[in-house]
Amino acid sequence: MATLFFSIGFVTWLNGPLITFVQVAFELDDVTSFLVPVCFYLAYFIFPLPATVLTRRIGLRRGLSLALVVMAAGTALFGECVNARWYVGALSGLTVIGAGLSLLQITINPYVSLLGGHDRAAQRIAIMGIANKFAGIVAPALFAVIVMPNVGGVAADIARTPPGPAREATLAAFTHAVHAPYSAMAGLLLLLAIFTARARLPEIAIETAAPAGGARGAAQPGWLLTGAFAMFLYVGVEVMAGDAIGLYGRSFGLSLDVTKYLTALTLAAMMAGYLAGMVLVPRVVDQERYMLLSCVGGILLCLVAMVAPGMVPVFCVALLGFANAMILPALFPVVLAEGGPDGGRITAFLVMAYSGGAVLPQVFVHLIPLLGTTPAFMVLAIPAYIFIGGWILALRAGGGAGTRRAAPATGRSDTP
Repeated sequence: MATLFFSIGFVTWLNGPLITFVQVAFELDDVTSFLVPVCFYLAYFIFPLPATVLTRRIGLRRGLSLALVVMAAGTALFGECVNARWYVGALSGLTVIGAGLSLLQITINPYVSLLGGHDRAAQRIAIMGIANKFAGIVAPALFAVIVMPNVGGVAADIARTPPGPAREATLAAFTHAVHAPYSAMAGLLLLLAIFTARARLPEIAIETAAPAGGARGAAQPGWLLTGAFAMFLYVGVEVMAGDAIGLYGRSFGLSLDVTKYLTALTLAAMMAGYLAGMVLVPRVVDQERYMLLSCVGGILLCLVAMVAPGMVPVFCVALLGFANAMILPALFPVVLAEGGPDGGRITAFLVMAYSGGAVLPQVFVHLIPLLGTTPAFMVLAIPAYIFIGGWILALRAGGGAGTRRAAPATGRSDTP
């Protein structure tokens, strides 16, 4: 399971450097290049409900293997289409990867919670989180070194070379660099699918995914709707801090050869935040209160970024990874606890809310020409933190599941 979490993080957090890569390879503007997270995360809105129906028929164990096969197909398609310099096809490959990840999210979450005793579920989630965060740090850095070792020089060569054979040769060589790594990734995902299919994993019914002892037995639509919207905003802000930080850094004059590593910096901050949460929750503070503190920290970092000089705002955006790290581990189980015994369907709706990663970054790039980079970022991030914090405060005040310790459960698999 930890290997699967590593694969999820590796594929997901490649989107940050991919935005820079496709912008150079296909000579795109900011809005068009940000179709990368749009196509990737929009799949989370389309496929979770069909994935839930499918897993009820084939079982969670077979669903794990099938998800990896779909991810492998999408990875291979993306590599082939980029090599052929067909941007629409490349976006289709990302959508297929997102479809596979949707199925994997639906299947792996019950497994992490239920493969073992309830009293050690939190320990299993911690192991998954470390594996995933490590992948999130490694993947962007490896992509930058292997695929984009001199992306700044390539961009400069393209800019000063007039249209013709020489320019096409430069672009072809740059795009071809992605083919072998993505082919290798597809092969590894297929091997992992075979390994998962042959592993001695028990069959677990998706109906058992509901958190034990958590809910009052009936879903409250108002709380569930606003909780799903809080998830939508959270994932949007997380993706902005991780994937859009390259664009943010370039607005401060940083070169492409520097900004290609910024996603890894954000993920390193997230891993540090997750490790801090492991130490402090629940020994020092309960998870809901820690989530509130995380929202306050995010707001403060945004305010500092709005007034600080030099490169400080860029580091503030990277440090949002620290603030974001422990929001979802509290948010997801609280929403599940409010949702009653139908854990499978509630999980599907929460995974659909991950589509915030498609919407908020696209709104961000559209706001930049109107407001400027930093104001555009903060006008989305600050209200999101306020809403999420206000939601958990209102739930606690109303005596909802947030006032109790819900059973451990996983949320977005790359951010347990």
